[in-house]
Amino acid sequence: MSVPDYMQCAEDHQTLLVVVQPVGIVSEENFFRIYKRISSVSQISVRDSQRVLSIRYRHHYPPENNEWGDFQTHRKVVGLITITDCFSAKDWPQTFEKFHVQKEIYGSTLYDSRLFVFGLQGEITEQPRTDVAFYPNYEDCEAVEKRIEDFIESLFIVLESKRLDRATDKSGDKIPLLCVPFEKKDFVGLDTDSRHYKKRCQGRMRKHVGDLCLQAGMLQDSLVHYHMSVELLRSVNDFLWLGAALEGLCSASVICHYPGGTGGKTGARRFQGSSLPAEAANRHRPGALTTNGINPDTSAEIGRAKNCLSPEDIIDKYKEAISYYSKYKNAGVIELEACVKAVRVLAIQKRSMDASEFLQNAVYINLRQLSEEEKIQRYSILSELYELIGFHRKSAFFKRVAAMQCVAPSISEPGWRACYKLLLETLPGYSLSLDPKDFSRGTHRGWAAVQMRLLHELVYASRRMGNPALSVRHLSFLLQTMLDFLSDQEKKDVTQSLENYTCKCPGTMELLTLPGGPTLPPVPFTKLPIVRRVKLLNLPASLRPQKMKSLLGQNVSTKSPFIYSPIIAHNRGEERNKKIDFQWVQGDVCEVQLMVYNPMPFELRVENMGLLTSGVDFESLPAALSLPAESGLYPVTLVGVPQTTGMITVNGYHTTVFGVFSDCLLDNLPGVKTSGSTVEVIPALPRLQISTSLPRSAHSLQPSSGDEISTNVSVQLYNGEAQQLVIQLENIGTEPLETLEVTSRLLTTKEKLYGDFLSWNLEETLAQFPLQPGKVATLVINIKVKLDFSCQENLLQDLSDDGISVSGFPLCSPFRQVVRPRVESKPVNAPEGSKPGDPSHMKVSPPCTGTCE
Repeated sequence: MSVPDYMQCAEDHQTLLVVVQPVGIVSEENFFRIYKRISSVSQISVRDSQRVLSIRYRHHYPPENNEWGDFQTHRKVVGLITITDCFSAKDWPQTFEKFHVQKEIYGSTLYDSRLFVFGLQGEITEQPRTDVAFYPNYEDCEAVEKRIEDFIESLFIVLESKRLDRATDKSGDKIPLLCVPFEKKDFVGLDTDSRHYKKRCQGRMRKHVGDLCLQAGMLQDSLVHYHMSVELLRSVNDFLWLGAALEGLCSASVICHYPGGTGGKTGARRFQGSSLPAEAANRHRPGALTTNGINPDTSAEIGRAKNCLSPEDIIDKYKEAISYYSKYKNAGVIELEACVKAVRVLAIQKRSMDASEFLQNAVYINLRQLSEEEKIQRYSILSELYELIGFHRKSAFFKRVAAMQCVAPSISEPGWRACYKLLLETLPGYSLSLDPKDFSRGTHRGWAAVQMRLLHELVYASRRMGNPALSVRHLSFLLQTMLDFLSDQEKKDVTQSLENYTCKCPGTMELLTLPGGPTLPPVPFTKLPIVRRVKLLNLPASLRPQKMKSLLGQNVSTKSPFIYSPIIAHNRGEERNKKIDFQWVQGDVCEVQLMVYNPMPFELRVENMGLLTSGVDFESLPAALSLPAESGLYPVTLVGVPQTTGMITVNGYHTTVFGVFSDCLLDNLPGVKTSGSTVEVIPALPRLQISTSLPRSAHSLQPSSGDEISTNVSVQLYNGEAQQLVIQLENIGTEPLETLEVTSRLLTTKEKLYGDFLSWNLEETLAQFPLQPGKVATLVINIKVKLDFSCQENLLQDLSDDGISVSGFPLCSPFRQVVRPRVESKPVNAPEGSKPGDPSHMKVSPPCTGTCE
């Protein structure tokens, strides 16, 4: 026997093996449709008995394995079901002949066989036949399951007759010596009358009868026969058959202890072993099973406690049986399958370390020269068994070996798709996930060197599959998640490979569907560059919106009461969604500042970097930057223009690095500081530019408060002198300017009283309103110096030291202008002949420019 069945489990020893095969040309879809219905009948209850018969179906079975049917009866093909298409009566004889040829392959062991014919109609189908069933098509075949039940009952009749025939008294006939194929030549010329030979025959026959009893649903009887067989075979050192008897004893005990089976999810059947008390009540009379030298059935005397092994003894007997098998190089398949069965039992017992010893032994069992396909199957099964006992990394190792075997150099057509699929299945064993979010939640898990090797293999396999998009995605994932573990040279090599791939297939943020159905999430480059701080910037002072209120009325305080709360929110998401206290304006360029640095050992070029927003329509103006190698924190300002009004939230930014487009969200950036990411966008406002007829002053009379836009102009006048100040108002925005307010304010530092010296007439100016975009209006302000010298005694002396100044302040919609007189320290360009304290000279700085928004 050269082909192992890696799906074997202990409860298979109680099953009858039925092979289902097509005859002639049958489509794969139709065959497996019927095969699925046939295999659904896996257990039936025997009539007039509490015994249960179990069936194991296979659609392919090597004929050489059938030769070991006497050694273990569950390996013997006892039933054959063939499926064929036949559409005309003239083809029927040839079809029936093929059926007989198929039977001859397993003819020496078959109990019964059936032929299911689809498509044939007419007189031939009306002839009564027990071994042939006719159906018009694959849809109209409701009686298939009933036919299978009748077929299994016929198998049971033959099985029961063989069991009785092998165990019944033959009136002194010699017991035949059962042999495995490689033993037949070793027994030629032996003395068949020796006591040693007879004990060997008795022990092997007793073991064989135990197999038949187990298949016939007589669990307790099989235990008795196995025990007796062990004693007989041990006395003559018949180690190969002693191992088989011990394994049979283990299988019967496993069925007793674990009626649900040990196959787990891989086992298609759920075995229902008969309860021992009920079976004992239906046992045959003592003395019915007697042969030369074999005592009658003594199961009642032995009792269940002695017959059924304990869970611990089951494993010990498995070890002993495997040690006997290992003495025979031709029994390698039997030894391997016994190891697999023991592992499945230990998995149920949750004895992982003991199971690993059996698996380690199975790895080193030397079989014949295996084909590449058989090697792949062997390593895959070893992987599944290690997974079954919880050895996830060992399971991943053997699955990776199986993947590499799929593309071995000796294979003419390497299976890169199968290799890629197996490599994907190894990821959990190496603590590796293809979702980049799993790597941003804490410390790194697993061996980075092994993970990088596996990712490189995925890249190569996907490229050989002809899927460059997958190669780009895996290489991007490698660079993003393993950046901290890559050496400088490896970083250069990986980025160079990535650029080569993206020249043909750029990286995107789309989900990729993997072979087999699962999807691959996108990989944003949040580390290229690394962002440490995000700050939304206020508009420039000249563009900031001001709350509209009349300058002529009284200011009303709008401050809210202060409420102290000891509860401080530390949730990063709440901080990011917090509303900022300034506003952006529709249609104006808005800015967000990022503090970034480059972790790469070479210059990093970032292209198409822009903002990701939500809430309003936003036109992002992408930027390109080049960061020096391993730079420190570097400020980057991203700009855009809101097109509509409402609440806008800055969710993140997008980049293109090494040909990979990335959407980087702030919520996925660890360690990012931000003072808030939500701001209000208000409707577009008018913009006003002001120019005057007076020259600009060299210094400011009063520092700007930040909310005001001021420019200073100056003029020198004598007391009683008058001059006009012409102010031009130009609408440089896109919205019309509707209203205008003008007011003046005196700046007094020594509580001196001055006369009124500014006057204007708004009627001519307001006649030009609303001021449309691009239009200019003119405002004329009359300046006349008029001082009252009767106020204070020392006024003349004070005026000799100070001048009078006028300063311009913000103009808003409604237009506002603030006039601020201020005493200068010295007169400028005093006329010749004037004396200190002469009140006839003063300096006036009237309004110059302002803006309206």
